Amino acid sequence: MHPAWIVLGALALAMLGGTGLRSVFGVYIKPLEADFGWSRAALSGAAAVSLLVFGAVGPLAGRLADSWGPRRVIVLSLTLLGIGTVGSAFVSHLWHMYLTAGLLTAAGAGAVQPTASAVIARWFEARRGLALGIVGGAMSASQLVVIPLATVLMLTLGWRASFFGLGVVLLVLVLPISAAFIRSDPEESGLRPYGATGPLRPAAEIATLQRAGRVSVSDAARVPQFWLLMATYFVCGYTSMGMILTHFMPHALEHGFTAIQASTALGVMGAMNMVGTVGSGWICDSVGRRGPLATYYFVRGLSLVFLLYVWNVPTLHVWAAVFGLNYISTIPPTTTLTANIFGRYSVGELMGWISFSHQVGAALGAALAGWVFEWTGSYSGAFLSAAILAFVASALVFAIREEPVVSRRTPAPAPA
Repeated sequence: MHPAWIVLGALALAMLGGTGLRSVFGVYIKPLEADFGWSRAALSGAAAVSLLVFGAVGPLAGRLADSWGPRRVIVLSLTLLGIGTVGSAFVSHLWHMYLTAGLLTAAGAGAVQPTASAVIARWFEARRGLALGIVGGAMSASQLVVIPLATVLMLTLGWRASFFGLGVVLLVLVLPISAAFIRSDPEESGLRPYGATGPLRPAAEIATLQRAGRVSVSDAARVPQFWLLMATYFVCGYTSMGMILTHFMPHALEHGFTAIQASTALGVMGAMNMVGTVGSGWICDSVGRRGPLATYYFVRGLSLVFLLYVWNVPTLHVWAAVFGLNYISTIPPTTTLTANIFGRYSVGELMGWISFSHQVGAALGAALAGWVFEWTGSYSGAFLSAAILAFVASALVFAIREEPVVSRRTPAPAPA
């Protein structure tokens, strides 16, 4: 087995812990209300701060990963995440919760995702899409593993013990495994990336190539590919995390479905997330990236239109399965396109900015759907806007040219 797969396993564990712990805050809202008398609006403010920090920290973390090394950034990120989670067990004032769950845990989790993309771009020359799909599957699995675990711990031991236990598991299990098995570059261990050919280069030469080959944000902003990737990922956030993840439950309840039926549909969606993301990585490696990515957005648009006409539980579950298949299947083709166009030593910072556009889209989608519902008493207009944007994103994908962009710092070849 090539060591890249061991690195990938440790990275998937880090993503499972990071994404899962960032997602558990909703489990604790009602116990916190009961114990402290804090309002739902005040606690929602902590969640909003968390989402904002999660998106904003990505570009900085990605830049540090490209220049400082992804392994160091992941270790620091998991440490912040663990400290924030453990610290949440000892809060006594509202600002404590904003600091721990709103700032520290979001900063830690937000730094892991673009850094993980940088690790995969460096370790995998072949099967890069599959590797990204596996990491995306770990992100989906985190919601099926960590959230139920947090709920069980809270119901049996209380919310403080639940926070404390999850944080300790991250610090004593996930963090040491990540530090031991994740490496920034295969060349550090005298290896080639998985699937790469050619002679090994000395460490000094690798460092020089890293500095010279990195495409900065200012360089990337000069080409349309970067803006097209940001625009399509903005739509991804708008249509998934912002629109559906935030407003699906109230939409289902207001259309006659019970809480159990709606929750089961979310479970179906989560399970299909894993299938769709891993399958997306395999498809990208086999047939390319632009065609599958355009198809994902087109099918997502169709599924959002279909949601307006769901009439019973079986059709609700069919919708959840279809939407779940392409919920985060956009990650492998988007990240692989970024690596192929801008180079594997630029993925961290550029994916940080692209992911930030995703979070901006998510925030706008969540807010706009709420406003539309207040104005019209229905989510139909909001979901229709999401469907239209998904169709637009599908068309925009075909405008992305998968041609390498060379950094302006790369020296020109000597004349013959």
